[in-house]
Amino acid sequence: MMSRKRARGVSIMEFSFIMLVMVPLLLGTTEVGLNMVNALQTVQLARDSGRMYSRGVDFTLPGNQQIVASLGAAVGMSPTAGAGLGNARVILSQLTYIDKAACTGAGLPVDAAGNPVGCTNLGQWVFAQRINLGNTSMRESNFGAPTGVTFAADGVTVVVLDQATNSGDVASFGVSPANPIGNVTGLPSGQVLYIAEAEAYGFVMNPYASSPMTYSYGIF
Repeated sequence: MMSRKRARGVSIMEFSFIMLVMVPLLLGTTEVGLNMVNALQTVQLARDSGRMYSRGVDFTLPGNQQIVASLGAAVGMSPTAGAGLGNARVILSQLTYIDKAACTGAGLPVDAAGNPVGCTNLGQWVFAQRINLGNTSMRESNFGAPTGVTFAADGVTVVVLDQATNSGDVASFGVSPANPIGNVTGLPSGQVLYIAEAEAYGFVMNPYASSPMTYSYGIF
């Protein structure tokens, strides 16, 4: 029979070999668990900020921006917007569908058949508003961004004429509710959709996760 001293030495070696497997497994499980929690917090941030935005909360006001920062405190949301500020970003977009009524509402003329003239974005979803909160150097919106447009005095609302005529204002939004004559089906003319996107850097643990990021969006 193996002596007690030799058995103790074998046990230490067995324990060492087991630890070579168990320690990386434990670290990997910890990393996955922490980033799952981070993902749930990101989903909640998008949901809560989008719900407030769709109910008319003005996120150009510092006080309301602070509310979003409080909601995203667990994922490192900054109370101010800027490149490199914090570990999270919230992108709020207001989309509207450009039908014939929207074209004429922008002051565009119509031809003899009653069709708008010069309404470049007819039949497209466009940005009516865009608000960026938190770290603006993180990934951009999945729905595009208003480019080369003129904003109103509040700095976030696209002027009505650009909504109808500036192709840089078209959103990457693949839902088309229009019928053949260009009117929105089931959606009143001038109605808007609210989109809230949230993203956050996750827990870094090399080599398991070197630059994890979670993303969520909601449409209201």
